[in-house]
Amino acid sequence: MGKEKIRVAFLCVENARRSQMAQGFAEVLGKGRVEAWSAGSRPASSVDPMVIEVMKEKGIDLSNREPKGLEALPSDGIDYAITMGCEETCPALVAREFVAWEIPDPKEKSLEEYRRIRDMIEGKVKTLLERVEHRT
Repeated sequence: MGKEKIRVAFLCVENARRSQMAQGFAEVLGKGRVEAWSAGSRPASSVDPMVIEVMKEKGIDLSNREPKGLEALPSDGIDYAITMGCEETCPALVAREFVAWEIPDPKEKSLEEYRRIRDMIEGKVKTLLERVEHRT
């Protein structure tokens, strides 16, 4: 019998930038080993076009994504809840482990700053996946 998928939720305020990038990386880098969601405590009306652009540079298409609220998360628990700046507004979730990533919001910053934050998120997702692979 195969291993169960690791269930990860990425949370930020608007679910328009950081958490969307993290979900995209987790789905691609996790190669079917990860079930990933993203949500925001106050979701925006659309995913930031700059996020779509910088993720496309990495071969990840987020053009059909829409920001979601916390109610979109599974109610039966997740393994890892990763917060990115919404700690004070994210309610208690059912998760095995909570991790706060200190990642600045690129909102209204330069394209280069979006790329820098994208690369930071990619590195953190890779580290998370390596860590959980060794635990399972």
